[in-house]
Amino acid sequence: MLSKVVAFSVRFRGVVVALASMLLIYGVYKLSNSSLDIFPEFAPKQVIIQTEAQGLTAEQVEVLVTQPLENALGGLVGMKSIRSQSIPSLSVLTLTFYDNTDIYLDRQLVSERLLGLKEVLPAGVGAPLMVPLESSSGTIMTIGLTSDSQDLMTLRSLVDWTLAPRLLSVDGVADINVFGGHERQLQIQIKPDKLAKYGISIDEVTTVAQQATGIMGTGFVENQNQRMTIQVSGQPLNATQLAKVVVRKEGNTVLRLGDIASVKEAPAPTIGGAAIGGKPAVVLMVIGQYKANTLAVTEGIEAALDEFKDGFGAEGITLHDDLFRPANYIQTSLVNIQEHLMVGGGLVMLVLILFLFNIRTAVISMTAIPLSLFAAMIVLLEFGININIMVLGGLAIALGEVVDDAIIDTENIFRRLRQNALLAAPKPTMEVVYEASMEVRSSVVYASFIVMLVFVPLLTLSGVAGRMFEPLGEAYILAIFASLAVALTVTPALCHILLTRAGDVSHDEPPLIRMIKPIYGRVLSAISHFPRLTLLGVLGFCVAGLSILPFLGGSFLPELREGHYIIHTASVPGTSIEESLRIGGRIEQRVAEIPGVRSTSQWAGRAERGADTFGTHYSEYEVDLEPMDGPSQQRVLDEIREILEAFPGVNSEVNTFLTERIDETISGYTSPIVVNIYGKNLDALDKTAQEVAEVMRDIDGAADVQLRAPPGEPQLEVRLDLDKLAYWGLRPAEVMQAVRTGFDGAVVGQVYEGNQVFDVVVVLPEELRKQPQQLRALPIQTPEGVMLRLQDIAVIQQVSGRHMIQHRGSQRLQTVTANVTDRDLSSFLLS
Repeated sequence: MLSKVVAFSVRFRGVVVALASMLLIYGVYKLSNSSLDIFPEFAPKQVIIQTEAQGLTAEQVEVLVTQPLENALGGLVGMKSIRSQSIPSLSVLTLTFYDNTDIYLDRQLVSERLLGLKEVLPAGVGAPLMVPLESSSGTIMTIGLTSDSQDLMTLRSLVDWTLAPRLLSVDGVADINVFGGHERQLQIQIKPDKLAKYGISIDEVTTVAQQATGIMGTGFVENQNQRMTIQVSGQPLNATQLAKVVVRKEGNTVLRLGDIASVKEAPAPTIGGAAIGGKPAVVLMVIGQYKANTLAVTEGIEAALDEFKDGFGAEGITLHDDLFRPANYIQTSLVNIQEHLMVGGGLVMLVLILFLFNIRTAVISMTAIPLSLFAAMIVLLEFGININIMVLGGLAIALGEVVDDAIIDTENIFRRLRQNALLAAPKPTMEVVYEASMEVRSSVVYASFIVMLVFVPLLTLSGVAGRMFEPLGEAYILAIFASLAVALTVTPALCHILLTRAGDVSHDEPPLIRMIKPIYGRVLSAISHFPRLTLLGVLGFCVAGLSILPFLGGSFLPELREGHYIIHTASVPGTSIEESLRIGGRIEQRVAEIPGVRSTSQWAGRAERGADTFGTHYSEYEVDLEPMDGPSQQRVLDEIREILEAFPGVNSEVNTFLTERIDETISGYTSPIVVNIYGKNLDALDKTAQEVAEVMRDIDGAADVQLRAPPGEPQLEVRLDLDKLAYWGLRPAEVMQAVRTGFDGAVVGQVYEGNQVFDVVVVLPEELRKQPQQLRALPIQTPEGVMLRLQDIAVIQQVSGRHMIQHRGSQRLQTVTANVTDRDLSSFLLS
């Protein structure tokens, strides 16, 4: 079969060359329209479900929300495992499915189970929602807004109702996580002393507000030939109008909402905050869709942002559109790979010219490089595999080998043509080219398949390693296979076209070959006299190489230099957003002073539907660097770690973005070293975890060792006295609702301003919500109209709670994590 292929190629050489040219043109077209990303989709098939449970503690979230959801979602077809986190006001479930499942079918199965679960959850708990399906690398861009003339409430409204919807319309954007700013509410801030004076309960105020706000359909009037829809207008739409709503009317005395409460626009209670360069800001993380093209999505986002820049400038708003841009790493990698390919191709060309001493033979051999690489990329793209750094890495590795088959074929044809020219009766050149190509055909085929087999084990890897390195192996094997096809077809055709004309073939060997042959002959002769010594020497080198393998160590990936660092800090559980931002501002200030740091930003707490679900004590920082080499980036990293060590009581860690995403995919955490401890008793888990952490801190190279769920979050416990409640005729739910309305707020309706919708909320004034003693003085009205304080019917005390409870399967979980510095990962694990 191979002989027929070679014969066809030599005979119909023009057709073969034309087809090869068409392949190059089609390859350029496909590559210019292909997706390009950082890494392949390495994350397992996961579905993440978040349930907002505003006001509930971690223990209440675990019992009332997380466990019922786990029980309901267990047993789904194809599900591998389920793990959960319960933090104050939020439940997070992560369902992992087997790799052979369809992620869209998995989400459909989960969605069907979730349909009926809202009824089994307590009143006031939001519906369980699936987090949008996102790419493995997650963040496409981080951008932010700051202003000296606009307040945070205005910035947040601009983001929620204008900027975020526009960015969500960009192809490839899955979600926008918004940190910081103040969500606007129309708040009815009740005055406890006024309620006591007029004998009005919190529940009565809530009822009045519900009846005063909102829009509802009011029907229509229809006669024999016409229908007219009824529209009621005049509802209060702003604070001034809402303050005029009547609460009571006794005789000629009218009591309005404005008499017992302050009605005004005010910020909603925050679950997160943000700063840029230490200045209060709104930060947006743009999340990419599953299998999205990072470069294309980034360009689409930047085009959308350009639409806003003039308007932002006129409003005194500064747009920070370069806080974090992973596309920079892709573009830098592309430039580096292009340079390496050019240098590699140049070196190959130089070697060919030196050894063959003929420009035409060098050009013929060089054609194998673009043809092989483009053929491999076309096949990958046709099978739906996007071009990424691992694919390009596989092609770069294959660069020096794809030309081997063509070189062997070209050199033998060239040699036979030179010998044929010396004959008294030269053979036909077509016959010489065919026979010369067939002489080396078996060795070329064997060698190519042996080289390809070396990379086959990469295709058998499972888990994250398989998803990460499989495209590299596929690209390499396809490139080598394509080079074999080129050597069978294009190389003989080009040799016949370019090397068979009279006078083109020199009768002499290339000068470098003439110089090397005598030296090689002497070395070969010397070795042949001592075969046993030669074999023993080779065996000794092999044994020496194997003996040092255990000491080499290793890591999953090399240390990446992305020009960007992510800092995580965690203060004492229960730390407020304001305090987290204050500490973060000091850290940002110190980090910004490091030479080479271009920008810094911080977000604290969490965002709705955000990938990171932590309490208000947690902060994350984006540190973007100016273009610099690897040692300079390491210097910046060392200085950042020194700065973080100067903040006692603040646990911290520093990673690069891609390394962190890979570690998080493997273990669920952003550190390469994770120790999970399972059990039922949380106190026993805490004690064991502390012991493990102390051991890890004593290991050389350990850094950023911390417990992921430390105990000790402060809580105020209100323990109701049932006897007193019975005496006054009160029900527990009435009291709990009053507490929730006062300190968390009760949404009673919505008001509309253009296309923007804001909640109307009954709540205590912000200054009273900051004072723990105001909980004791919260007014509670009995059915007989007697006004009590909460401390009259309950015992109020401060207790220590938990900010996170983790589950995996049916067991609770405590986790210790650590980073590794100055040592490789495998030797650290052996320690």
